[in-house]
Amino acid sequence: MTVDRWLGRIPLDSPSVFLKLVPTLVGFVIALGLTFIPGVMSAHLPVFIVGATAVMIGALLLALLVPWRRVGPRWTVAVPLVAMASIALMRIGTGGSTSAIGVILLLPFVWIATEEGRRNIVIAAVGIFVVLLGPILVDHDATSPADLLRAFFSPVIYLIVAAVVNEIAHRSRVQLAASRAVAAQREELLEQAQRTQDELVLNEARLKTANRLIQSIWNAVTEQSVIGTDLDGVIDVWNPGAEKMLGLTEAQVVGHDRRVIEFHLVSELEDRLRDMDARFTTVVSADDFSALVDTVRAGYADVRDWTYVRADGKQVPVQVAATPRIDENGHRVGFIFVATDMTQAREFARLKDEFVGLISHELRTPLSSILGYLELMRDDDEAPLSDEQLQYLGVAERNAHRLLRLVGDLLFTAQVESGRFPIDITDAELRSVVSASVESARPGAAAAGVALVMEVPDEPVDVRGDTVRLGQAVDNLVSNALKFTPAGGSVTVSLRRDRDEAVVAVTDTGIGIPAVELSQLSQRFFRASTATRNAVPGVGLGLTITKAIVTAHGGRLDIASEEGVGTSISLHLPIETPAPVAEAVPGAEAAP
Repeated sequence: MTVDRWLGRIPLDSPSVFLKLVPTLVGFVIALGLTFIPGVMSAHLPVFIVGATAVMIGALLLALLVPWRRVGPRWTVAVPLVAMASIALMRIGTGGSTSAIGVILLLPFVWIATEEGRRNIVIAAVGIFVVLLGPILVDHDATSPADLLRAFFSPVIYLIVAAVVNEIAHRSRVQLAASRAVAAQREELLEQAQRTQDELVLNEARLKTANRLIQSIWNAVTEQSVIGTDLDGVIDVWNPGAEKMLGLTEAQVVGHDRRVIEFHLVSELEDRLRDMDARFTTVVSADDFSALVDTVRAGYADVRDWTYVRADGKQVPVQVAATPRIDENGHRVGFIFVATDMTQAREFARLKDEFVGLISHELRTPLSSILGYLELMRDDDEAPLSDEQLQYLGVAERNAHRLLRLVGDLLFTAQVESGRFPIDITDAELRSVVSASVESARPGAAAAGVALVMEVPDEPVDVRGDTVRLGQAVDNLVSNALKFTPAGGSVTVSLRRDRDEAVVAVTDTGIGIPAVELSQLSQRFFRASTATRNAVPGVGLGLTITKAIVTAHGGRLDIASEEGVGTSISLHLPIETPAPVAEAVPGAEAAP
C-alpha cells in the first residue's frame, strides 16, 4: 500500500461523525466497566455516572441520526463537545480532580482540535477548561489550591497543544489534498498516455496503409514523368515514369545535385527567358531556373510545352505541368513537374494538319468555281435575273466567300503547324496597313454600334515584312475586338514607335477574358468561356493565325485582359530586318 493511499484512509476530513466518535465511545465504555470492579475505580457519586452514560448515549444518537452531510462539517464539533460533557460527568462521579478517567478527555479534545478552522482551537481549550472546572464547582469545599491552579493553568497548556494539533492537521490536509491532486493528475496523465498510445498505434497502422497505397500509386505512374525539386531546382524526387522517359534511374539522379534544367533544350529556355522580359539585349544564361517556374512563383500553376533531352541525347516533346510543393505550414519548399510524352499526340496532330491542309486545298478549287459561275449568272445580260433571284444569289455568294475564308484559314494554320507557310518580306509601311484595316472595319463597327477610333503618328513607321500578312493580322484583331464589344463600347487601334519596335495595339471595352484562359488563346480552335457564354460567333483560328504571322516577322504578341472590363492585344514588330521563323515557300499560293 502506498503512502498516498494510506493517508487517504485517515479520517481527518471524513464526513462520518460516528467513526470519529468510536474511540471516545470505547474509552468511555471501558471506564464505565471499571467502575463495577471493586477496588479499581470507586463510584463516589453514582448519579453523575448515570448522567454521564445518558449524555454519552445522546452523543451516540446525535452522531448517528443527524444528517451531517447536509448540515455541514463546521457543526460536527457538537458531538465531541457532548462527549466531553459526558466524560466530565463521569469524572465528577468517580472522584473529581483525582479521577483517572480524565485521560479520556484527550480523545474528544484531539477530535475538536483536528477539525478545520482556527476557531476549533478555542473550542477545544474552552471545553477542557469547563471539564476541569466542573469538580470544583460541584465540591468546592474539597478543592485544594493545587486543584484551582490545575483548573486554570491546564487549559493554557491544552490551548497550546490544540493549536499545534490543529496546525499539524491543517498541513496534513493540505498535503493530502496535494497528494490526491497529484494522484488524480497522474491517473489522468496515464489515461491520456494510454489514449495517445492507442491513437499512435492506430495512426501508425493507417500511415503504413497509406504509404503502401501511395507507393503502389507512385510505382504505377509510368506514363507520366514526375520530378520534384527544391527551390533552386535540384532534383530530389524521381518517379518510375521519369526513369522510363529520360533513361536514368532514381539512384543516378537523386543525391547527385542534378538540376531539372539539365533535361531541357537550351534554346527553349532562352526563348522563354526572352518572352519573360523582352528588354534583354543579350542571350540570357540557359542555366536559369526561372524559365521553368516564373509563373509558379507568382502563385499560378503553369502548363507549357517543352522538349526533354534523354540521357542518350534523344529529344522527347512533352507537356509539363509545374506546381509548387507546399509543406505542412503552407510554405513553398520546392516544385513538382509532371510531364506527359506528347510524341504520339504531335504525330496525330501532324497527320491531322496534313489532312486538313489537303482537304482545304481540295475545297478551294470547287469553291472558286462556284463563285465564278455565280458571278457569271449575275453578269449575264442575255438572261437577266429578277430582283428576288439576285437576292438569293447574293446570299449564296456571301456564304461561298465565308466558306472560302474559312478554308483559307484552315489551310494557313496547317501550313503554320508544318513550319512552312508563304510569306513575302518587303518594305512595309504600317500606317497604311492600320488605316486600311480600320477603314475596312468601319461599316461593321457602325452596324454594331461600336465606336472605332484610330490613333497613328504623323511620321511613317516602316518595318520589314509581308504587307498582306500584317494586314491580315491587324484585320483579325480588329474583327475580334468588334465581335467581343457590346453596343455603346469602343475599339481603339493605335500605332506607335517604342525604341526599336513598332507596336500596333487594339484595345476594346468588351466582355474580356478570364485570366486563367489567357495562355490558351493562341491555341487552335480555342474559344474563351466569355465568348461561348455570350454566343459570339467564331471558330477560334484568328489569334492562332495572328500569332503565327507576328512570330514569322520576329515579333511577339502581348495580351492583357480583365473580364467585364476589356482586352488589349498588341503586336510588337522589330523595326530592323527580322530573321523570319517561317521559311518562304517559293511559288506557293497565299491563303486569303
